[in-house]
Amino acid sequence: MKIKDHFFTKENFEIKETNIPGILKTYPIPENLDKYYESEDYISHHQDSGSLKEKIYKFAQSFNLNYKRNILVKEINGLLRRTRNDNFRVLDYGCGAGEFIKHIEDDFETFGFEPNESARNAAFKKVNKTKILSDISEVENESLDAITMWHVFEHIENQEDMLEIFYNKLKINGLLIIAVPNHTSYDAKYYKEFWAAYDVPRHIFHFSKSGMEKLFNNKNWKLKKIKPLLLDAYYISILSEKYKKNPLFWLKGGLIGAISNFKASKTGEFSSLIYIVEKN
Repeated sequence: MKIKDHFFTKENFEIKETNIPGILKTYPIPENLDKYYESEDYISHHQDSGSLKEKIYKFAQSFNLNYKRNILVKEINGLLRRTRNDNFRVLDYGCGAGEFIKHIEDDFETFGFEPNESARNAAFKKVNKTKILSDISEVENESLDAITMWHVFEHIENQEDMLEIFYNKLKINGLLIIAVPNHTSYDAKYYKEFWAAYDVPRHIFHFSKSGMEKLFNNKNWKLKKIKPLLLDAYYISILSEKYKKNPLFWLKGGLIGAISNFKASKTGEFSSLIYIVEKN
């Protein structure tokens, strides 16, 4: 399938299946990929404007942060019962401007890694207790109880190498919590090449639920649970309608998002999914 970079450069790319059925990859990957992130809209920190749009965004962000935190706490409680570890250490890999680690830093010992300098500086100013890292090598092997990646994994090209690094950094029974878009969701099939979550070339890989299940059921990892990110269907659908230049993108996108979630309640194929994976 040919996909346009609707967000930024308007260049065309192609997505093809990898050797794992259900996992797709973007071609070609630009050598200067960093330039495709050079937009203020892509840095995940927002100024308070007081507008209705900003208030809706803040409400949705707060809902998502609490939802993610509750998932992490629930899984941690199960891990604590098994390991009796009183000092739970969490790394948010690709922490952006630090919203999530700021939200959980009073509960755990937290670390944040962010390769983008602008976002990393924003995170450093935002947090109080979290250690912001410029290199994951600063984390000792077998020292982490959980690594979270909220819409980050799809940006990583050398995934096999990074999974090995994550494996080494986690303790036995440590958790890897990954949220990625699902290209077999209803909204993905509806919007096709306009589906905003393809986001080429920044999204190097594209995952289906079955593809992620294949990736994480092996000798190193055990896929424990899959959870939905319910608001993503609305956000992605609204953005997709915007790419289609629909003047009523809020209305039509909200409707498609609702339909996608309704269908996914029966199939499990939500627009974005959270995979809770345990180190063997």
